[in-house]
Amino acid sequence: MNSSNQKKRNFQIEAFKHKVVVDPKYADKTWKILEHAITEIYNHNASGLSFEELYRNAYNMVLHKFGEKLYSGLVGTMTLHLQEMAKTIEAAQGNLFLEELNRKWNDHNKALQMIRDILMYMDRTFIPSNRKTPVHELGLNLWRDNVIHSSKIQTRLLDTLLELIQKERTGEIINRGLMRNIIKMLMDLGSSVYQEDFEKHFLEVSADFYRAESQDFIECCDCGDYLKKAERRLNEEIERVSLYLDSKSETKITNVVEKEMIASHMLRLVHMDNSGLVNMLIDDKYEDLGRMYNLFRRVPNGLPTIRDVMTSHLRETGKQLVTDAEKLKDPVEFVQCLLNEKDKYDKIINLAFSNDKTFQNALNSSFEYFINLNPRSPEFISLFVDEKLRKGLKGVSEEDVETILDKVMMLFRYLQEKDVFEKYYKQHLAKRLLSGKTVSDDAERSLIVKLKTECGYQFTSKLEGMFTDMKTSQDTMQGFYAAYAAELGDSPTLVVQVLTTGSWPTQPSITCNLPAEMSALCEKFRSYYLGTHTGRRLSWQTNMGTADLKAIFGKGQKHELNVSTYQMCVLMLFNSADRLSYKEIEQATEIPSSDLRRCLQSLACVKGKNVLRKEPMSKDIGEEDAFFVNDKFASKFYKVKIGTVVAQKESEPEKQETRQRVEEDRKPQIEAAIVRIMKSRRVLDHNNIIAEVTKQLQSRFLANPGEIKKRIESLIERDFLERDSSDRRLYRYLA
Repeated sequence: MNSSNQKKRNFQIEAFKHKVVVDPKYADKTWKILEHAITEIYNHNASGLSFEELYRNAYNMVLHKFGEKLYSGLVGTMTLHLQEMAKTIEAAQGNLFLEELNRKWNDHNKALQMIRDILMYMDRTFIPSNRKTPVHELGLNLWRDNVIHSSKIQTRLLDTLLELIQKERTGEIINRGLMRNIIKMLMDLGSSVYQEDFEKHFLEVSADFYRAESQDFIECCDCGDYLKKAERRLNEEIERVSLYLDSKSETKITNVVEKEMIASHMLRLVHMDNSGLVNMLIDDKYEDLGRMYNLFRRVPNGLPTIRDVMTSHLRETGKQLVTDAEKLKDPVEFVQCLLNEKDKYDKIINLAFSNDKTFQNALNSSFEYFINLNPRSPEFISLFVDEKLRKGLKGVSEEDVETILDKVMMLFRYLQEKDVFEKYYKQHLAKRLLSGKTVSDDAERSLIVKLKTECGYQFTSKLEGMFTDMKTSQDTMQGFYAAYAAELGDSPTLVVQVLTTGSWPTQPSITCNLPAEMSALCEKFRSYYLGTHTGRRLSWQTNMGTADLKAIFGKGQKHELNVSTYQMCVLMLFNSADRLSYKEIEQATEIPSSDLRRCLQSLACVKGKNVLRKEPMSKDIGEEDAFFVNDKFASKFYKVKIGTVVAQKESEPEKQETRQRVEEDRKPQIEAAIVRIMKSRRVLDHNNIIAEVTKQLQSRFLANPGEIKKRIESLIERDFLERDSSDRRLYRYLA
């Protein structure tokens, strides 16, 4: 037989079919036996009863249609016994009240189990078909109505439970096992009993307790201590639930603690004098900050409150840092302070704010805000890199070099004017490469790779070209010396770097008069180079070179001087003269006056490097000054390096000039962006063009809307675009 289509039949116990003659007093007699048995069970005398016989009696009563009598008899008898129990419980004094209640509850449960066994047949047949309450559930309901809801027990029970919890909160030891049993009893009677008779009042009393306690704490504690107390209270309540309350109460009671102890005092805690959030941030109180984060995240608007205060504090301190006149005197120190600040907050967010993304975003936006308040930030970051790559990274491991470069890149990302950084970086890199002053080619290249990854190949193609030129120049010099070795004999050694005009920072080419022996050598190189490369022009950049000179002073002391090309031109004049005036030097060398003054200053006014002396002796160079070789010059080093060109902060006019060059370079980029956008969109209104151009160029610089407008006008003049005839705000692309 196929079982899948055969519905399972519910087996029913059928009554006898043939007629049975029943004693008219049968029902009363039988019930008396059963009633006596129930009484014996409640009186702990069940051991003398025959359960089999009792079961048969109950079975027969139901069979003979006396189920109703049996059921109502059970309700009556049980009610009487429970009322007796209630009296004993009411009579219990003090602490014995809960113990008595617990004892009687256990008795009732045991009795109920036996009664249910005896009346099993009624439970299974009569009760379902007559829609009555099953025996076990009936027993619980009667206990609820006659004991728990008895007028003398209900309030006393609630008060006792709340009083014990209050004692526990104030540090007294209570009988948790007993508490657990009583609460479990309320839960067994149904969730509504637990909630109405206990939980609702428990939550109200708790709210009052924590409201008062938090008020006391906030008046006398500092923020850190207050948070510790709040955290402890929260943990105590969670523990209380796990020990003797319904697990569903956990969120309800923690909500009460959170609302009263945290949400109600949030702003006051954060802004607390001498101990609030700002003080914690200043003093790196990771533990307190972590506690604040974990508590505030539990309440609505908690984390935004911390984040907003942190952001405004960070922006304020950042603004002070980037506008501090003292810090601006030293670019390296300035950038180091920015890095220290970033490290500090990274650590706080990592250790205390569990690396929360929203906090990281707030940190980034704050840095971007204040770094760009100082227009010299791009220059200073480049100077910082310059200092590190010239000498700051000597003896530092590769990993540490990478870490420093990554930190620089992180600041670079915040810059809105990345093209200004590129301008300075190019100048500084050129000086490092030409003076051979870079600590490590690997570090230089690593940074260029990072810049390339960040900004694309156009950003770094010229920087890479500079490295290529340095390599090519080495090969060129080898070729030159191979070709002219015999001819050159013992003339000075010449090292030329041939720089591709487009790749290197453009310098106005200023020729100075080189010493005769150098001039001849340079001409030889020129003819060699132009002979091997057709269609090229060479112009000497004497302002970027260096020289090594051997010098003998008054008492025969010999030194090798490492100087700039300009300084060499000045010093070589003293081979044929003892005294030269400023004017004579200027005429003989034709070095621009600002460079010449700097050059003479480094030769005559720097202690320990003063190979010349001047009259009158002063720090500044005057037009009437006269210069002599300093015969008394002495140094403990054989090789003496005299003020080579270092990347220094630009003077005001130089700054203006760099700025102008940057502005000029931006014009074609803005125009190219406008044309790209218009080509794909065909027609666009003014505001949208501004928005799109700004978005396209933001990886390099923040485009000025006024400048974009000028570029649009320029493109209209040159017939790339036209204004719409009916709507002046619309532009059309002209193919």
